Amino acid sequence: MLRQTFLYLSNQPRVFRFVRNNRLAKKFAARFVPGETLDEALAAVRALNDKGITASLDLLGESVTNEREARAAGSGYLQILDRIHDQKLDANVSVKLTAMGLDISEELCISVMHDVLDRARAYGTFVRLDMESSAYTERTLRLFYDRLYPAYKENVGIVLQSYLYRTWSDVEQAIEAKCRVRLCKGAYKEPASVAFPEKREVDQNYLKCMHALTERGNYPGVATHDPAMINDAKRFVAERGIDRSRFEFQMLYGVRRDLQEQLVRDGYNMRVYVPFGTQWYPYLMRRLAERPANVAFITGNVMREAFRKKR
Repeated sequence: MLRQTFLYLSNQPRVFRFVRNNRLAKKFAARFVPGETLDEALAAVRALNDKGITASLDLLGESVTNEREARAAGSGYLQILDRIHDQKLDANVSVKLTAMGLDISEELCISVMHDVLDRARAYGTFVRLDMESSAYTERTLRLFYDRLYPAYKENVGIVLQSYLYRTWSDVEQAIEAKCRVRLCKGAYKEPASVAFPEKREVDQNYLKCMHALTERGNYPGVATHDPAMINDAKRFVAERGIDRSRFEFQMLYGVRRDLQEQLVRDGYNMRVYVPFGTQWYPYLMRRLAERPANVAFITGNVMREAFRKKR
């Protein structure tokens, strides 16, 4: 019922208009989405850079419905790359293939992505293909390996999700291909036919995949806010003599800021995923709908940080 409520609210324009004009709602959202404009997002990136933290910018908006919208999304990313380069910020970008027109035409999607990757290559920077629900996993990886990675090996990477049964074999393929991987647990609600139903199994698979990537992979992103996963990664690389420069931790904007800064002080690379844009309300509602447990997770993090400040 809670999931259905969040999905319903995410598609209510009148609710969205009300929330966008509500100071309290915008203040809460600003913790996790720094703003609607690129200027606001770049200011957040600069603040992160000043703390020794790198960033990955994501222009919010997933599936588009026509070619005009897909090419507009691509143009938005060209502008982001231009501004990152002009301001000499330490940041890259993350894109969803559905925002680039994947649901309309694979050829359209590839055309838009070539424009984005050409610009990234010109600037010597990087584009991460975000992974969406399991319905897109095979198509995303096929297009990555067949159409994008061969021509842009230094400029494009993928995301793999440990809650999918297939991910261990995908990790082995990525290691063999020497491509860059962001490893996360996965946030979408998936059926037991494709994903581990128990958190314990997801965690075990995450550790197995993370160990392989940090030991044999090409600069993996260890994306987690889970202290147990982070501590295991620190233990594993220390025991294996893996230099801290060979991987990075990754977290979401506004979540465990204290831990982000502590990892930097401890000498680890830290990158923060920074979403922005006018679609911040549907973004937050969908994230909560995908896993209603995120409500408790987010609230707990806000309260934990507020408690530390009072002390």
